[in-house]
Amino acid sequence: MTTLPAFVFVRRTDGLRHPFGRDGEHHGRPAYRRTDGAVRCVWSPAEGWHCEIGGGLVTAYPLGGRADGPEPPAGPWRSFKDDRSYLYDLRVYDVRVDGADG
Repeated sequence: MTTLPAFVFVRRTDGLRHPFGRDGEHHGRPAYRRTDGAVRCVWSPAEGWHCEIGGGLVTAYPLGGRADGPEPPAGPWRSFKDDRSYLYDLRVYDVRVDGADG
């Protein structure tokens, strides 16, 4: 199996895009970091696939329950921080074809 080289979260309300690229491993699975460095998408035994910011604060999960596959699942994710929440779609793309910004 090939590990995802990159993906993008696309916010449903306005199309805002947050591209992510590979950033080592976390708990033996691939880890990803948003290109601006503010958010990581990782897997952990306690949380499954999720996004987190500094200090390990979880800010997003895939919809449909806990995700434990070998890579973050494509499809809808819900973000939350303070009193805000957004629905995003994780879309896989090939940086060689789609460009660095997804």
